[in-house]
Amino acid sequence: MLNTISHGSPTDRPPLLIAHGLYGSGRNWGVIAKRLSDERLVIAVDMRNHGDSPWQDSHSYTDLAEDLAEVIAAHGGQMDVVGHSMGGKASMMLALNHPQLVHRLVVADIAPVSYSHTQAHFITAMRSVDLDAVTRRSDAQEQLAEAGVDAQLQSFFTQSLDVENRRWRLNLDALEREMPHILGFPEVSISWAGAALFLTGGTSDYVQPAHRDRIKQLFPKARFAKIPDAGHWLHAETPRAFEATVRAFLNA
Repeated sequence: MLNTISHGSPTDRPPLLIAHGLYGSGRNWGVIAKRLSDERLVIAVDMRNHGDSPWQDSHSYTDLAEDLAEVIAAHGGQMDVVGHSMGGKASMMLALNHPQLVHRLVVADIAPVSYSHTQAHFITAMRSVDLDAVTRRSDAQEQLAEAGVDAQLQSFFTQSLDVENRRWRLNLDALEREMPHILGFPEVSISWAGAALFLTGGTSDYVQPAHRDRIKQLFPKARFAKIPDAGHWLHAETPRAFEATVRAFLNA
């Protein structure tokens, strides 16, 4: 099963599952998870091929959804779910394939569509780091800077660096090979009738007005909200606004 990080204790509210995005980990969500755990149990997972979760050859959204379903089944059988980017696509597939497991769904800055941009150049940048020369995270950040990675992403990527063992906690080979699946989304004709919030960053271009019809086909009760000053990494850029919006939706 996926590695999980638990915050808080069970209450009368549904527990919350958090699924991170590409190159992330459950630890990235520690601050928001801890704050939301004042009302409910919050479980942040490491997705497959990330963090301390098992490495697998496949990285399809059907498989990622099954991973999340296994975690929910082990914690009582139904949860609220928040998923960002890759984790948002996995969470959508979870709701579509296992409707009984999801109480409320928050999809952060992603749509159920295929994207044409690639994230593979970041794998090239991480591979370029001379891990034998790394004794602290800042050493790797300096090398990533030389590879053209901006400061915010340097910090983000190196949260998945195991400095002591000089290795990435990311299955870079599998993620590179499976990038077409990660950028895509399965062709599905089913829908999920539960309460869903599609929360986007005001300066992000990941969710376009043209995507709304497809979102509504799959999630007919979808609602839309935007955090004005946030980009794609809305939970990291505006954590208080993100937390307040998610909390209000989950408690509605």
